[in-house]
Amino acid sequence: MADPRVALPQTERQYHIDLGPGDLADYILLPGDPDRVARIAPLLDSAGVERRHREFASLTGSYRGLPVSVVSTGIGTDNVEIALAEILAIVERPTLVRIGSCGVLRDDIALGDLVITSGAVRLEATTSFFVHDGYPAVADYSAVAALVEAAARLGHRAHVGLTATAPGFYGAQGRPIPQLPIRYPDLAGEMAAQRVLNFEMEASALLVLATLAGCRAGVVCAAFAQRNSGAFVVGEAKERAERACIETGLEALFILSQMRTRMEETGAVHWRPSLWAAEMAP
Repeated sequence: MADPRVALPQTERQYHIDLGPGDLADYILLPGDPDRVARIAPLLDSAGVERRHREFASLTGSYRGLPVSVVSTGIGTDNVEIALAEILAIVERPTLVRIGSCGVLRDDIALGDLVITSGAVRLEATTSFFVHDGYPAVADYSAVAALVEAAARLGHRAHVGLTATAPGFYGAQGRPIPQLPIRYPDLAGEMAAQRVLNFEMEASALLVLATLAGCRAGVVCAAFAQRNSGAFVVGEAKERAERACIETGLEALFILSQMRTRMEETGAVHWRPSLWAAEMAP
């Protein structure tokens, strides 16, 4: 008998993402913005299944011969929880890379640079419904390595370190709101003092839930805002930054597929740098 607490779809399609078994590849790119899915499509070799339901737009095709899917999550960790739960219902153990935007907290990180997340500060509450408050949100180390390698291959400047995942854009990130009081106006400074590189709104949920599900997951974001100066990237520079992030995410998925193949060939249980083979060089 089905558990009545679970919102089961009436068909094989999942309730929110409107996808069913066979619609998604094992390697999945996760943008937040649903409109970004259409901008990713031209970078694929081919495009097949396309769907959109609410903020969840999706596309399946191939990149450098690797079957890949793109599923937008919308804004926030609550949306990531929905998307990931439904992806896991139809893909047994996906490899996941979030591509997004962020506000950076260090002066040496320029607008348009990429930030690769090694771990995330859980400022949100969504993950507390799954794990204890002290549970870490940590990126899969092979996904971090793949993202670093991808950015280097493509010539995109990238920084690696801690991210703070906030449950909102304004007060939840210490941004003042004239009509409203905020509890932590110095939050950005406090995070910077703790060597956090950037603020965004989805990473910790992806990393915690992927860890629980035994999946590889990583996060790369383009710096759209500089919190210290208040500057935002605009125009063509914003388009270039978004494209760099997309390219890096796709290339990282391809590299992760090569890593898995190499591990299977050698019988390795864990990825290690010495497994890099000559044929994996760019």
